[in-house]
Amino acid sequence: MSTYLITCTPAHGHIAPLLTIARHLRGRGHRVRMLTSERYAARVRAADVEFLPLPAAADVDLDEPDAAFPERRGLRGPAALRFDMINLFLAPGEAQLDAVRAALREAPADAVLTEPLFVGAALLNELPRTERPPVVALGIFPLGVKSRDTAPFGLGVPPGRGALARWRNAALTLFAEKAVFGAVAREADELARRTVGRPFSRFFLDWHSAADAVVQFTVPAFEYPRSDLPANVHFVGALPPTAPAVDLPEWWGDLDGSRPVVHVTQGTIANADFSQLIGPTLEALAGDDVLVVASLGGRLGGALGPVPANARTAAYLPYDRLLPLTDVVVTNGGYGGVQQALAQGIPLVVAGKTEDKVEVAARVGWSGAGFDLRTNTPSAARVGAAVRRVLSDDRYRRRARDLAGAYAQASALDGLDRVLETTRSAAEARSSSIR
Repeated sequence: MSTYLITCTPAHGHIAPLLTIARHLRGRGHRVRMLTSERYAARVRAADVEFLPLPAAADVDLDEPDAAFPERRGLRGPAALRFDMINLFLAPGEAQLDAVRAALREAPADAVLTEPLFVGAALLNELPRTERPPVVALGIFPLGVKSRDTAPFGLGVPPGRGALARWRNAALTLFAEKAVFGAVAREADELARRTVGRPFSRFFLDWHSAADAVVQFTVPAFEYPRSDLPANVHFVGALPPTAPAVDLPEWWGDLDGSRPVVHVTQGTIANADFSQLIGPTLEALAGDDVLVVASLGGRLGGALGPVPANARTAAYLPYDRLLPLTDVVVTNGGYGGVQQALAQGIPLVVAGKTEDKVEVAARVGWSGAGFDLRTNTPSAARVGAAVRRVLSDDRYRRRARDLAGAYAQASALDGLDRVLETTRSAAEARSSSIR
């Protein structure tokens, strides 16, 4: 039996997949401890995982950041990115690292498992390997390791080919690191000097390139090709669905295969305003011979108002049962949901420009398995045209089915086990050589 410490920034989109991983490791008999916000204590304990609370200085609510930082409202573009990086991610880093060190003193771990935005783990990774356990980054959003073959993460720019594309990537990377994120990088390096005695050994957003392992929860065919991909990156496939168990709605029998099913979702967080995507989708397809199924992410349907006759709604829906009956998924680009749709061979229409969603949407378009609307707030006309295009052009479905074949060959949690075992063996070998 091994002991694992899982660290997670306080965000629903992060905690859900990490709890799937934690449950799996507990099921294999390992001791698992999770360091995250007190808001998630009940969910962590319900997974039979030991809960460790983040200190107040590190407990920033990433789901409702404007409540803590009203000055964030109205920021757009690079200014918003810089504000978030400094205040939401770097500022809690020192307290996160202190909490990680305290947890490791209390119970030494065979590895620290983390999502890449937990800065405390990034700082831990800067210590010599003799002073820390292995650090394993969990790729629960698109792969962000730096490469000469890709533009900087966050721009949503698909890769090109040849020397000209590499020149473009280099120029964009220089601009991003020195201009857009220059002040943030300096702040990150000062944080590292203060906590571990030296600046980050590389651009801080690329820290996981130097982790002991990166477990990326997708297949290579959905990621941009990188000729310089680090050897520590392991593609293991899609995590199983993390949606809660729910009863089937009374209209479930309408999914009888008599007409195409279009599923639309804004996820479980970015759904306070249904006019962003769910509303336009219902409006656009109201006159089409399809059944539109909307998942409201736990919110009440009353906020949506009256729905067309060919639409059905529910607070939550069981993806394991819904997706096999679905012909197209319309989404704002949540990474896990997109992976699940593609694993079922379902083409997508994606409208996402915030957080990592811009990168998810760009990969959907680049892969040929769907249509990238390149906006957060598409008009009904644009959504309708995209859905009809994906339904009528079989190339999208063929490409999605090709990807589904790749996903079928991978077992994400078994792949995680293999990486952890290899990482543990490598750590033991290094320890033996030192002795």
